[in-house]
Amino acid sequence: MDASKFIDAVTELSQTKGLSRQAIIYALEEALKKAYIKYLGGGDDAVVTCLIDEEKGIIELAQVKKVVAEEDVEDDYLQISVDEANEGKKGKKYKVGDDYVIVAPVETLSKVTALAVKNNLRQRLAEAERTMLYEVYKDHIGEMMTGVVEKADERSVTVRIDRTSIELGRKDLIGDEYFRVGDPIKVYIQEVKASEPAEGKAPRGPQIQATRSSEGFLKRLFEEEIHEVYEGTVVIKAIARQAGVRSKVAVVSLNEDIDATGACIGQGGNRIQKVVSQLGNGKNKEKIDVINYSPNIGMFILEAIRPAQALGLNIDEEDKVAEILIDDGAMPLALGKFKSNLSLAKKITGYDIDFVEKAKADELGLIFGSVEEWKARAEEEKKEAERLAYIQRSQEEAAKREAELRAREEAARAAEEEAKKAEAPAEEEMPEVVLKPVAPKANVRPEEFPASAVNPAAAALAAERAAKEAKLKEEQEAAQPTNVTTTTTLEDLEKELESAKEKKTKSALKSKRPRKITEEEVSHETTVKPAVPTMPVYTEEELSQIESEEAEAFDDNNGDYEEEDYSEYDDYYDDDDPRN
Repeated sequence: MDASKFIDAVTELSQTKGLSRQAIIYALEEALKKAYIKYLGGGDDAVVTCLIDEEKGIIELAQVKKVVAEEDVEDDYLQISVDEANEGKKGKKYKVGDDYVIVAPVETLSKVTALAVKNNLRQRLAEAERTMLYEVYKDHIGEMMTGVVEKADERSVTVRIDRTSIELGRKDLIGDEYFRVGDPIKVYIQEVKASEPAEGKAPRGPQIQATRSSEGFLKRLFEEEIHEVYEGTVVIKAIARQAGVRSKVAVVSLNEDIDATGACIGQGGNRIQKVVSQLGNGKNKEKIDVINYSPNIGMFILEAIRPAQALGLNIDEEDKVAEILIDDGAMPLALGKFKSNLSLAKKITGYDIDFVEKAKADELGLIFGSVEEWKARAEEEKKEAERLAYIQRSQEEAAKREAELRAREEAARAAEEEAKKAEAPAEEEMPEVVLKPVAPKANVRPEEFPASAVNPAAAALAAERAAKEAKLKEEQEAAQPTNVTTTTTLEDLEKELESAKEKKTKSALKSKRPRKITEEEVSHETTVKPAVPTMPVYTEEELSQIESEEAEAFDDNNGDYEEEDYSEYDDYYDDDDPRN
């Protein structure tokens, strides 16, 4: 077999059928196996294998028999004895339990077998398409899809959607509507069933059920044409439908500012007419009653029987039975065409409803509850429901606030912990140092401690202070005047004394006090300077001689000293001179 031609054929078939190459190869293998089993003619229980290598263009087809002992052979169509299997075989021999493979070249198959392969392949591909169809459409259940009419007659309409054909029976159409080939058509995918084996037949693959007559189809039209329904502001609570005749749609608004029925009907009925225009093209148009849903069953039933008007009603909620009192002659309106109004009211409410005219009620003596009582009861229930809703909403808001507060606290706690963790390494690197007072170190050896010392440290400090005081006392004693011997001659001393007299006389003249200054003031202003220890230079005899000489000089000068110039000695009295 030409491998390139085989690959081209598989590719073309894959594109035409919309199937994967693996699915086509598998379908061909199954078709070949089934055709070869039929070719063998021994029954459908034959074990046949088929393996296709599309790259090499090779098809390996073979029958497999089980190797058994000679005495255990019961069906030679399925089994072979070990001696027969090893007859004329070289090399490794078969053992009991092995598989004996009988290869069948595809070229040796007859034309009848080739035709059977073709038919089987077509069937397998159809099953593969249905399987693919199930995988594609199983997620589209409950959705609206648009297709094209492929075939139409009085009994059914075949719709083509992508590569799939779906058949709609008369019961799936709306009333007496009709279509032509090529017309666009909307269908509602109601169900997708997986393949199930039919009685006495092979599985036909998954089945797609599409319709235009279901309540789901009408609901999807409302969602397409009325944006409040699409957005969820207006909710469809229930639908009861008699396709092509009449439908009842119960709606409720989640926004108090929006009227549910008004939003669906529209100004002048323009919105509802867009929905009705898509409910078939027959002579008789389907009518739609949009009613308000109420959790109060009495009010809901009063809405459901519209356009009929009730004068009173009795309801058995346990048995779900309702009797409606109406005016005389209002029975045809209450029942509707083909009793559609009554049947739809029963269907949408779930109650068995019975209309009773006023004359008959009076004749039977029936008493009905007033409509006003049911309205008052509904109003009380509404207020109670609002109160409970408010309580629940308040509790939910409180719980939400508490949760938010708890979350903030946890976040703050977590942030604080993170901050502590971030600061921890710095604390480890720079540990806190506690400074403690350290006693001064005493330079005293332990053997010097007095025997009476209780505290060695205190004793050491006392000893150190005593040592310092002794040292200070020694320094003071060293500063006291002492006798100093000199080798200076008497003649030298006399010369120095005369010089000193001259300087003293000049200094005294320069430092005379004014006469107005009293001795008391002088004594008050004079500061006493500390005595500076001096060393005696002269003996007692020398000092006496000096004093007598000074007295004589004083007398010679008439009671005054001769002024002498001592400036040459100023350097000796300079405060900055280091010799001072």
